[in-house]
Amino acid sequence: MQVPPPLFGDGNGCYKIHISGNSGSGKTTLGRRLSVILGVPHIFLDTLFWEPGWKQTPDDEFQAKLRAAMDACPDGWVIDGDYVRRSGGLVQDNATDTIWLDPPLWFYFPRIVWRTFLRLLGATETCSPGCPERAKEVFFSKESIIWWCLSQHGINRRRNEERRKVLGDKMRRIGGTGSELERWIHDVELMSRNQ
Repeated sequence: MQVPPPLFGDGNGCYKIHISGNSGSGKTTLGRRLSVILGVPHIFLDTLFWEPGWKQTPDDEFQAKLRAAMDACPDGWVIDGDYVRRSGGLVQDNATDTIWLDPPLWFYFPRIVWRTFLRLLGATETCSPGCPERAKEVFFSKESIIWWCLSQHGINRRRNEERRKVLGDKMRRIGGTGSELERWIHDVELMSRNQ
């Protein structure tokens, strides 16, 4: 049996990669790494969706901003974040590859707690300019990113399993606690060097 390549691309060396997964699963970190490896821009959906003060961008405006960002990168891109419904499927429909990060909750939940704590202290960047974490929302709200992570883990997993049935080989699931992801990134680096 032939082993599929780490990324399919469009067959002409152009890679448009969508990274999905639950909050805190490592999408942005992977997006930044792939952007450097492949030499394509990294588009972070949270910055397109969240306006200062945690205001949501209306779906039609979000789709217009997303389309403009994608059109500005005709030679490829890495987009991290889900927003499939709000984006009208733009990313999913235009991606050559979808990478689903699916580590176990016990592995990535401490990371999101630590990241949120650092954001509360102002020690690391927020998910979007003008959207600081606040203790009240983090600890006492159903809108908390920590609560979101816990409550959406199973939902996210079921949703991505369904998407995988539709996308087939175009969607790769990477689970585990990091070694599978590191092996895959190594394969992407080798593929990139050999092109």
